[in-house]
Formats: sequence, C-alpha cells, structure tokens
Amino acid sequence: MEEQKRQLITQQDFNFSEFQEQAIKELKNGKPLSGKNGVLTPLIKRILEAALQGEIESHLEIEAEEGVNNRKNGKSSKTVKTEQNAFELETPRDRNSSFEPEIVKKRQTFIGDALENKIIALYSLGMSYRDISKHIEEMYGIEVSTATLNSITDKILPVIKEWQGRPLDSVYPFVWMDAIHYKVKENGHITQKAAYTVLGLNQKGLKEALGIYISESEGANFWLSVLTDLQNRGVNDILIACIDGLKGFPDTIKTIYPKTEIQLCIIHQIRNSLKYIASKDQKAFMKDLKKVYQAATKDLAEEKLKELEELWGKKYPVVMRSWNANWENLSIYFKYPPQIRRIIYTTNMIEGFHRQIRKVTKTKGAFTSETALTKLLYLAIQQISKKWTQPVRDWGQTISQLAIFFEGRLNLELTL
Repeated sequence: MEEQKRQLITQQDFNFSEFQEQAIKELKNGKPLSGKNGVLTPLIKRILEAALQGEIESHLEIEAEEGVNNRKNGKSSKTVKTEQNAFELETPRDRNSSFEPEIVKKRQTFIGDALENKIIALYSLGMSYRDISKHIEEMYGIEVSTATLNSITDKILPVIKEWQGRPLDSVYPFVWMDAIHYKVKENGHITQKAAYTVLGLNQKGLKEALGIYISESEGANFWLSVLTDLQNRGVNDILIACIDGLKGFPDTIKTIYPKTEIQLCIIHQIRNSLKYIASKDQKAFMKDLKKVYQAATKDLAEEKLKELEELWGKKYPVVMRSWNANWENLSIYFKYPPQIRRIIYTTNMIEGFHRQIRKVTKTKGAFTSETALTKLLYLAIQQISKKWTQPVRDWGQTISQLAIFFEGRLNLELTL
C-alpha cells in the first residue's frame, strides 16, 4: 500500500520543479510559507489526497480479491487543520461505504498532535473555549469551533478514568481530605457540586494527589464511598488522617481504617469558634486560646482549656462545648515531636493545594457540565503535581519517628 501511495504522489498532475519555482516566486512577493493561504498548503493538500487515493485503490483491490463488488463513488470534502495550515481536503468514497481511510480518518479534522496538545495545555490554564479559539485564530489563522474544542479536550477522559482507578501504595503516613465547591450547570439550572480531594504524603515524603471525586454536596456518607475506593485501589493503612470538623467524618474514617488516628484541623476549629465570638471579644479570646493549642504538652493544654472555659464559658457556651466535644481528635498532635506536629495540626497542606487549583478554576463562573469540571480539575492537578519532586522538610527524621510510633505498620524499604 505504501508503495502505491508513493507512486500516486509522483503521478500527480503537477511538476515539483515547477511548483518549487512558483513557490519561490510567491515567497519573494510576500506570500507566507504556511497558514491558510501559505505557499506550502497546496503541496500538503495534494500529498494527502494522493495518499488517500492510494488507500482506496488498495482497499478496492483487496475487496475484489475477496469477491466483493465495489467501486469508487465520488469524493467528500472537509476542512482539515494543522498547526500551520487549514485547507479543504477531498476524500474519495466507495459505493459500499466500506472504505475507512487511515492517513486522515473519516471524522478527523486535525492532523498531528501538536495543535491538539496546545489546545489542551491552554485549557489546563483555565482559558475558556472562546479565548482558546481566539488565540488559535490569531496564532495560526485557523478557526476552531467550540464543538471541536470540546471534542479535543474530551480525548483526555479515558486518561482521567485510568488515573482515577490507578493502584495506590499500601500505606500512607499522612492523608488530608477536604472538599472544594463549584457551580455547575445541570438540566438548565445552576447547582452546587463538591469536589472531594484526597492528598497523601507517601513513605518517601512526596505529596501525591490520590483522587478527586465529585458529588452534590460534602457529607460523611459520600466520604465513605471515597475511602472505600481508596481501599479498593490498594490503600490498606493510613497512619494519620487530617480533616476539618465535618460532623461524622472521624467515625466514617474509622469504619474503613480503624487504626488510623484522626487529627481535626485546629485552624478550622478556630475559624468556626470566631463565628460565635463578638468582634469586640475576639482579640482577647484568641490571646487566651493560643495558650491552649500552642502549649508544649497535652496536660498543659488541658489546663489552659479549663482556664479558657472559666473565662469565657458563661458568655460563649456553644464555643466551649465544641472544643470539649472535639478535644480528643483536636489534641492528637500533642503526642508527637515538632516535625510531625508541624505536618498534622492544620490542613494547610491541602488548603495550599486547593489554592493552586483555584488559580486555574477561578475564571469559571459556572461549569457547563460535571464533565467539564472533572477535565479541568484533572489537568490542574497534573500541572501542580509536576512540582512535587522533593520530600517535605526533615522527612528522614520524620519517617524515623513514625516508624517508632507506628511500629510494624510502615514498609521501611519504600522510604529509601
């Protein structure tokens, strides 16, 4: 087949030397080399059409040998685009419609991966289809419709599915779980969606986005399905899970990972407390509260918590009840040395991750679909994770301490 294509190309009704002379003349007169009206465009068009003729001739010969009665049946025309050119391509047809061209497939409108990769890269930066289309037209003189752009970005959906189901490590020393909320168009209405994100710190001290899951709203019940998915993908143990104060969340984690220690985020607890503290009291309250969560030991922290209740309990009973009710999961970090405390007493790790995601998604007032949201979140995560090449600070000392606190639960070979 390849030899037949080459023969047909050389048999085209133009002479290359004449074409070369004409091209040089046009270049001297200021005509561009590439682009819709570029000098090379007619040559590329003729080469492709010759190759397609070679394909259909070979196809008809094979069918004739198999006893199939078929023949050519005119041509169809479509606009194809490359990074440099856009032109009308004549594709031969057969009477039985059994011919499937290979070099430029039936529904293919782009040739080569360069332009498609550029479109996906622009989309991953949070650019709208309108802005991408404008950029491509300005750069290459090619008009690209919204439907075409959507079709191109949809090509990453199988990649996303594979990423979402990929196997994970058996043990993660630290895992953070939180949700970001977005507006999504659904059945003609704007709805709120929660994007559940799971960020892990693996045994080499490297950050890793374990998964992202989208649901109607954040709740402990959906987190159960997320944790079940992690387990199904190979995560057998989590040493410490860092979470916000979502009601029922600690119990949900314990149903899947009963040995996991739960550390509620101190910063979340403080923020929730300040909602109920009068502005005139906030400065004084925070001064007393710092003595609790910045204490050197748990015993000292509990003494300061009692003092805090004596000072503020009558005026703000709801706040103090919350601290007392959550104290078991708020105070886990006191048992650990500074290196581990620094990592777990807040959810700063995942909040920083979310800030980077929002830099990409902030331009979207509302996503056109859940699929559109999924595509952009995945691409944003891939860009962010490229920077995760170094372990967190003092990781060697941290993992050694964890091996003592959680004896027998780490695979120390993976820490090397």
